[in-house]
Amino acid sequence: MGFFSKLFSKNEQQKPEVEERHALNIQVGDIVTYDLVDYEVVGKITYRDGSYEWFSYQLLEGNSTKWLAAEMDDELELGVYETIKLPVSMPFPKELTHDGKTFHKDEEGEARVTGEGRSSNVNGRTARYAEYVSEDEEMYLSLESWGSEIEASIGCDIEPFEIKIIAGSK
Repeated sequence: MGFFSKLFSKNEQQKPEVEERHALNIQVGDIVTYDLVDYEVVGKITYRDGSYEWFSYQLLEGNSTKWLAAEMDDELELGVYETIKLPVSMPFPKELTHDGKTFHKDEEGEARVTGEGRSSNVNGRTARYAEYVSEDEEMYLSLESWGSEIEASIGCDIEPFEIKIIAGSK
C-alpha cells in the first residue's frame, strides 16, 4: 500500500466509536454543561436497590462541586445537589430542618454501589440512604450513611434540556 493510499484510506478501525451520551450513560471524563457552566465529570456512583438503579455524577469546575442525580422511573428524573453540613445520626429522622425549611422523609433504603473515578473508594460498598422533600416540594435533601459517616446534600429537580453532555476523549 502506497503512502497516499495509507493517508486517505478509509480504515474504520482507527476511529473509535463514541456512544452518544444521555443522562443515564454519562462517563468519567465527559463534560456536562449546566447553568452556563462547563463541569468535568470526575466521579460516578451507580446505586442498586433490588432491581432499581440510579446514578450520581460528581461534577467539578474549579473549586465548585455539584452532583447530578439521574434515574429512570416512569420518566427521566434529574436533580442537581450540593453537599451541606447537617448533623444527623442513625436512625434517619422522619423530618429535618435546614435553612428554615422543613423536609419530610419520602423514602429510605439500602443500596449496593459501584464507584468510578474519584468515587472509586466506595466501589463494592453498601450505603443506607434517605430522601426528604420540602413542604413546598421544591427542594430535596439526601442523606447517605457510609458506615459511621453520614453525608448530606440539598438540591432540586432540573429538566433534561437544562444540561448538555459532551463525550470525553475515551
